[in-house]
Amino acid sequence: MSLLILGIESSCDETGVALVRSADTGVPVLLSHALHSQIEMHQAYGGVVPELASRDHIRRVLPLATQVLTDAGQTLADVDVVAYTQGPGLAGALLVGAGVACALGAALGKPVLGVHHLEGHLLSPFLSADPPEFPFVALLVSGGHTQLMRVDGVGRYEILGETIDDAAGEAFDKSAKLMGLGYPGGPALSRMAQQGDATAFKLPRPLLHSGDLDFSFAGLKTAVLTQAKKLGDELEARKADLAASTEAAIVEVLVKKTLAALKQTGLQRVVVAGGVGANRLLREQLNTACSKARVRVHYPELHLCTDNGAMIAMAAAMRLQAGQQQANTAYAFDVKPRWPLDAITAPVA
Repeated sequence: MSLLILGIESSCDETGVALVRSADTGVPVLLSHALHSQIEMHQAYGGVVPELASRDHIRRVLPLATQVLTDAGQTLADVDVVAYTQGPGLAGALLVGAGVACALGAALGKPVLGVHHLEGHLLSPFLSADPPEFPFVALLVSGGHTQLMRVDGVGRYEILGETIDDAAGEAFDKSAKLMGLGYPGGPALSRMAQQGDATAFKLPRPLLHSGDLDFSFAGLKTAVLTQAKKLGDELEARKADLAASTEAAIVEVLVKKTLAALKQTGLQRVVVAGGVGANRLLREQLNTACSKARVRVHYPELHLCTDNGAMIAMAAAMRLQAGQQQANTAYAFDVKPRWPLDAITAPVA
């Protein structure tokens, strides 16, 4: 049975809406999507201001919904399910998407479905021109989360390792802030790194030889701070070198831990998802390493690495298709600002 799913994402500083068409078999198809980024609004404050983020979602979500319906040649009456990000994320921002989705569902008499934000990222490579096949190892590097997982199917996730303090995205952002690179820090640091020498500074690779698959980047951030203080007035002239050395340290840990996860599981396919998955150096080094190991690598399309409505609609479609969850007509809603991904998993066979 074909279903038209409207997906709404509002967990942080992007408002995303999308339409996905699902069927009984095969990968669901993205019909249209629209995204509004709040980066310019938050730049003046050096980071996301939750209250401003929530208010901007209110302004943007319905015009974006109208846009995706028009682009796909559909109407609200054609929508079969309304999906929304239920968590994790900023509470106020999540409430906007949840409230709009449940109001639309109630008005249309159509069921709604709350989606886990990280599962949206995890399944986003299925939106690409080269979708993966189960099973695979997933490297999820999104905002405050860095995790390695074995993925045997929708909802069938085994966490192999995760961050015990700062995640990779936080290491990028906090290091960028220490260097005065502004917001958003990660992309700014990566751009600066392209002009620098990655071997200029010897920075730590935390837990690289720990024997497990966990991550820790807090020590790296502290090392960057120490190095920046040592440089003092020379920091401006050496900023590109420090950025390149920082990026190289983060990427080396991510790549080597991913290869270790592949060896541990014996799988021959890896999926990279989340905002850090757009990093140029990570893609280059992981592609090279996996090519040598004869492992297939899959990524989301670059424009779908950050938060977006397409990944939420896709995750909802795949959950419904796999029989992992049912949409419902109980329009009273709640949100889950803190919601571990393993809370939604089914046992791995």
